Amino acid sequence: MSEALRVVKPGLLTTVQDLGRLNAMSAGVPPGGAMDRFAHRAANLLAGNDEGAATLECTVSGPVLVALRPSLVAITGADFDPRVNGQPVPVWTSLVLNEGDELKFAGRRSGARAYIAVAGGIAGDRWLGSVSTYLLAERGGMHGRPLIAGDVIVATDVPPTPAGLDRRLPHELRPDYADHTLPAIAGPHLERLPAESRSALFGSTYTVSRDADRMGYRLEGQSLDASGEELLSFGLVAGVVQVPRSGQPILLMSDHQTAGGYPVVATIAGAAMPVAAQLLPGEELRFAEVSIETALRMRAAQRAALDSLKS
Repeated sequence: MSEALRVVKPGLLTTVQDLGRLNAMSAGVPPGGAMDRFAHRAANLLAGNDEGAATLECTVSGPVLVALRPSLVAITGADFDPRVNGQPVPVWTSLVLNEGDELKFAGRRSGARAYIAVAGGIAGDRWLGSVSTYLLAERGGMHGRPLIAGDVIVATDVPPTPAGLDRRLPHELRPDYADHTLPAIAGPHLERLPAESRSALFGSTYTVSRDADRMGYRLEGQSLDASGEELLSFGLVAGVVQVPRSGQPILLMSDHQTAGGYPVVATIAGAAMPVAAQLLPGEELRFAEVSIETALRMRAAQRAALDSLKS
């Protein structure tokens, strides 16, 4: 292991995240992990890591970091206007930080979550097979908490001194974060919705409420009627759209509960989850019904975009 970066300022909410602990869901532990898994994977590949290595997930604002040694890094996801020693640097591109260089962010220009990968992968406390930070249980990552000033980011492996690995993900291969129309597959309880509510689900605009975090987003908009017999609790996954008694849908995200009994009327296509992860309270979204085949083609296109970074 090798000390790579020192935290001067932590940003609003910066945590260590990997791809989560899916194997612990049967024990009632949320999967967690990076909210925008595409950006997380891309950052790692740009830094020469396995795509499942841990990164820093920065929410709404970025940290101020100082390089303790030469390091290859990559920044993806939201655009927080990154700067190295005061000079703008590109996102979705591999960068070399020399010892003493300062990486900071001038301010949010778009999106909600940016990801910083460091060559060698970021070390953290491992819990149930993952170093992802789960704030509710105070486990994983940097002692189960967000970063604070004075923390030192340690790389799991010690890579050779970077010479400027030239990798970049072209704009056309990145998610279109500006398009807030989320493709969705019909859920197992869609038939509970009468015609008017189904038209509202796939035809009206919803707003992300103030009640939105890594567990999920409560949405505000036209009420949906999903009444019927009470359901037994069943397993849940990130991206499902539940309808509670209030009729205002809930979109589940990375730290979602593992089981519940609210009707599930839709599930966001996996390829649309990066866009959902970049939404903030007050922003609008729409659901567009697509087939499973269409959703699979979208996922395959994203997989191909990531694979292009391996060549």
